Amino acid sequence: MKLEEMSIFFNNRADGYEEHMMNNVDGADKYYIETAKLIPETNGLKVLDLGCGTGLELDEIFKKNPTVMVTGVDLAKDMIEKIKLKHSDKLNQLNLIVDSYFSYDMGEFVFDVALSVETLHHFNHEEKTKLYKKIFKSLKPNGFYVETDYTAPNQDYEDFHFNENKRIRSELGITDGFYHYDTPCTVKNQMQMLYNVGFKSVEKIWQHENTAILLATK
Repeated sequence: MKLEEMSIFFNNRADGYEEHMMNNVDGADKYYIETAKLIPETNGLKVLDLGCGTGLELDEIFKKNPTVMVTGVDLAKDMIEKIKLKHSDKLNQLNLIVDSYFSYDMGEFVFDVALSVETLHHFNHEEKTKLYKKIFKSLKPNGFYVETDYTAPNQDYEDFHFNENKRIRSELGITDGFYHYDTPCTVKNQMQMLYNVGFKSVEKIWQHENTAILLATK
């Protein structure tokens, strides 16, 4: 099995990404809408969108609150260009950054809301925990984080895919870097990681099949 480097994988699929998600991913017609429902209608709300992709969640968020100020971070430049084309009337509200959200400096007490949609199921517990610490610091007091993602139905499923990822990387001689392989975690593990970094409450707001929406409040 060949693993593609993450930015290459998504840049190569930018043109057909939205059609693929909406037509082939179960629940995609629902979870972008459900995610947007959690965004307050406060004027000028500051939102951090991690792994913003082509902006499918932003399409719905702008319908709910057209005044949001968005910082979007994604490895795939070609995906970010899709957001600029779709929302050319809102470029003054968009700060779009081609970078890894693991290395991007999010600052402290900057954002009212942080969110990620269908992006974190490629990383292990250690990587996620480091990221969650950064997200927590970046949020204002009483700010919150929304994670909408593919989850593992049970611990055996999670363990199998993490072990497969390690096995394939070992066979290919990959020692570091971001490569596309799905390693979803159980909802229980996701929630515990968020509690561990300091979020005072973590709730499962919605679930359809193996996609869940978690709401973590600072």
